[in-house]
Amino acid sequence: MKATAFNQKTIAEFHAKRGRGVGMWGDHVLLMTAKGLKSGDAITTPLVYGREGDDYIVVASKGGAPNHPMWFGNINATPEVEVEVANDHGTETFKARARVVDSRQERDRLYKEMSKIWPGFAEYQKRTERVIPVIVLERKVE
Repeated sequence: MKATAFNQKTIAEFHAKRGRGVGMWGDHVLLMTAKGLKSGDAITTPLVYGREGDDYIVVASKGGAPNHPMWFGNINATPEVEVEVANDHGTETFKARARVVDSRQERDRLYKEMSKIWPGFAEYQKRTERVIPVIVLERKVE
């Protein structure tokens, strides 16, 4: 499955700007590449992120749609992903494990923090009955 035109444009902007000042999200966009559940292809998705220690936090919001984004199914099937993110020297790419936050208390705390980075997340949760998942991208030490 090919990335949407919007995602392709965001990915191109991310690379052109070395991960800084991307779209309306500024310096809070990373690129996560996961294996497609059905296709088996590497699929890259730009995501708003936050940090907690060495971990990166992302949200499977899909703008408050009633169903999860496709990438969420992909990481549930194959949690090993690749992350590209801006750093002080441009961008870095590393392997990570995507862990869905199971604890409602931890999820709510992280969701609140992510809503400070991207206020739209608070509105997205109001639009849907599903509990929007929070995912921790844990850097794999190789």
